[in-house]
Amino acid sequence: MPELELRHLRAVRTIAEEGSVTRAATRLGLTQPALSAQLRTVERLVGGQLFDRTRNGCVPTDLGRRVLGTARLVLDEMAQLISTTRETDRGGPLYFGCISILYFAPLVEGLRQLNADVRAEVRQSSAEVVDLLEQGHVHVALFEFFDGMPSRDLAGIELRKLVSEPAFVAVSDKDPLAEQDEIGLCQLADHDWVTPTAQMMGNRMTMFQACADAGFVPKLTHHTGESSTARGLVASGAVSFAAAPSRTGDGIVIRKLRGTPLMTDIFVATRRDSPVAGRAHEVFACAADAYRSVLDRNPEYRKWWDAHPEAHPEFT
Repeated sequence: MPELELRHLRAVRTIAEEGSVTRAATRLGLTQPALSAQLRTVERLVGGQLFDRTRNGCVPTDLGRRVLGTARLVLDEMAQLISTTRETDRGGPLYFGCISILYFAPLVEGLRQLNADVRAEVRQSSAEVVDLLEQGHVHVALFEFFDGMPSRDLAGIELRKLVSEPAFVAVSDKDPLAEQDEIGLCQLADHDWVTPTAQMMGNRMTMFQACADAGFVPKLTHHTGESSTARGLVASGAVSFAAAPSRTGDGIVIRKLRGTPLMTDIFVATRRDSPVAGRAHEVFACAADAYRSVLDRNPEYRKWWDAHPEAHPEFT
C-alpha cells in the first residue's frame, strides 16, 4: 500500500500556492497527469478530497486546509534539518538565489564581504527562487513580488522590501513612440508584446489588470526569458516591460510609463539558520549598495528615483 511521502506533501502545498494543478506541475517540473496522480494518491491515503475545483482555481477543502497546515510544518522542519547538515557555520559557503538582475555582479561582490565563499543560483522566476529559499537550498535571496506570494509560508526567514520599482517600457528606436519622454500604456494596445512564458511571469495578473485599466488586452505574441532575444524582438518592432535601470541602446529605447501604472516590489530575504544569521541588516545594505550602482544606467529612472523617496524609504 502506498505511503505518504515528502513529494506528496510538496505537491499539496504547491497546488494550494498556485491555485492550479497545471501551474503547480510546471513549477515542480512534472507533467499535469503525474501531479494529478500524486494528488489522487494523497486523497486516498487521507480519506477525502483536498481541493474543490472552482472558476477561481483549486481551493482547499476543510480537510485540505488541515493537510496543508501539516504539510507546511513537516516541509519546513525537513528544510531546516537539511540546512543544519550543511556547512552553516560562519566559515561555510553562503548560498545566494535570485532572479536575473542588472546588479547581480556587484551584489555577489558585496556578499563576499560578509562571507568569502558565495555560491549563486539564478532562476527564471521569483517563485522558483522562493522555493529554493523555503527548502533551505539558498540562505539569501532576492526576488520580486509574484502572484501567489502572499500564500507562501516564510517561517524562519527575515523578509525586507528593498524598493518599489516602476515599470518602464522598451520600444524600437524606429517606433514613433520613441520620440516621447513618457508613453501611455494605452498607446501600446496595438503592439505585439514580448514577455516570459506564463509560468515564468510572476506578475501576470497585475500586468493584465494594468492593461485592462488602460482599456485593452495585450497581444502576448512572443515569449522568451532570454534578455538578448527579447531586445532583438523589441528592436524589430515589438514592445516589452523593462526593469527601471535598463539602458537605451542597440536599437531600443527605454521610456517611463505615464502615471506609473505598474509598480513592482523587490525583496531581500535571509534565512535565520544561515551563515549570516543575525546579519540581515548587512545583507540588505549589500543589496542596497548594488542597486545604487545601476541607477545611472537610465537617467530618466534616476530622475524618478530622486523625486520619489517614498519608493525606497530605507535607502540612505
